[in-house]
Amino acid sequence: MTGAPISRGFRGRGGGTNSRVPPGQHLVEDFPVLSAGPTPPVDLANWRLSLDDGDSPLAEWTWQQFLALPQTDLTVDIHCVTTWSKLDTHWKGVSIDTLLEAAGLTEPPQPYVLAHCDGGYTTNIPAEDLLDGKAMIAFEFEGEELDPEHGGPARLLVPHLYFWKSAKWVQKLQFVDPEIPGFWEENGYHIYGDPWREQRYDGD
Repeated sequence: MTGAPISRGFRGRGGGTNSRVPPGQHLVEDFPVLSAGPTPPVDLANWRLSLDDGDSPLAEWTWQQFLALPQTDLTVDIHCVTTWSKLDTHWKGVSIDTLLEAAGLTEPPQPYVLAHCDGGYTTNIPAEDLLDGKAMIAFEFEGEELDPEHGGPARLLVPHLYFWKSAKWVQKLQFVDPEIPGFWEENGYHIYGDPWREQRYDGD
């Protein structure tokens, strides 16, 4: 998936009319579908979620083991780098704090995370941005199973960053140091992606 074209066709800087809408964003009622590749088939029998410290495995869950972990409901606004925002979205999943606890960890083993997904997609996030209830592995959206086109059976949800960081079809969180850029970051997107600072591209 290398060599993807990068379009700078955004509306430019400037605040929205709603104080909950970051600069350069507009509200939508639907849920646009954007992916770096095709939607992979769902295979819950072989689904696994793992945590790794570098190349060393820390923990792994099957789908049923994952669903048996304590679950969290979250209502958040989400913001896509392609300029749409959607308010008051409802999700259910397992917080990253819960995953760390289930793996016997009191804190992340490394300061950065590289999320790996079905289809080869990756994205990077500072570990601290996944803690204290700020992120989860989500498997329900608006009270329904998460559709495959939106990342089902499970996706990373990091709502305070642009939505490309909320990686679809997540399979592994790899704790690393130093930070490793993911797919879009290697193709010109910002290493962090704060919507309120319009960190869309490298150099923003």
